[in-house]
Amino acid sequence: MFDQTQQVVHQRSSGSAALCFAVENGAVALRDLHQQGSAKAFLPRVPGRAPEVVFLNTSGGLTGGDQLTYSLDIGPAARILATTQTAERAYASAGGLANVTVHAQLGDGAHLDWLPQETILFDAAHLHRQTEIDLHGTASALIVESLVLGRKAMGEVLKSAHLTDRRMIRRNGRPFWAENLRIDADVLLSAESAAVFGGATAMATIAYIAQNAHDSAANLRALPCHDGADMAVSGWNGRCLIRILATDSWPLRQQIIRVITTLRAAPMPRVWQC
Repeated sequence: MFDQTQQVVHQRSSGSAALCFAVENGAVALRDLHQQGSAKAFLPRVPGRAPEVVFLNTSGGLTGGDQLTYSLDIGPAARILATTQTAERAYASAGGLANVTVHAQLGDGAHLDWLPQETILFDAAHLHRQTEIDLHGTASALIVESLVLGRKAMGEVLKSAHLTDRRMIRRNGRPFWAENLRIDADVLLSAESAAVFGGATAMATIAYIAQNAHDSAANLRALPCHDGADMAVSGWNGRCLIRILATDSWPLRQQIIRVITTLRAAPMPRVWQC
């Protein structure tokens, strides 16, 4: 019986955190909070009228079979800033996907700044992430998704990581902006190509969706780029889209900060430690 192969079942993490906000007596108030498993949500005291939500994955990272969900329900005219306490890490998978789902629903006139810190991919990671934001009426959103392909300071080179990243913003139930990103071994082998990453190991997409968002494009194009970072900006029909490529996570973060603080006319969340 000692010759039989023993199947090892690894413990997997699972977590969900959901918050609901509404305007009451002229101020934004928390109406409901639910958290389960490894997902937590904190509301630090911050100046101003817009609450700040900090999501945290207490498992310390993601690997195959893990499940993580963050949800926000933002009532009409409410403004919310949401971020993550630190960078999310996608570690090597022994089998299966790590799944991350982010969903936000905004009532008429509401606004969301979704500013998570970067996701770091480790070699052999297998991550599926889906971000969906539903806007109603004149609701608006500013979102950033940043990705680091291995830690340069540690000499990490990715060869076999897999990522599927799907983003969808709907207005009144209809798709308004959507984007799918897929990274696999073939893409990583071609990363030096100008048609892929051009040697960059860190990248970000920033999307600003609002009635006059396209008017911001000219000011953003005039922003200088941090050493080691490059940026392109597009603006059309209530959309402003910014792409950033960088040689490492530090110049990427500095360029993100320049863009976000320009669009918000306000500092970054304190957990960014900038």
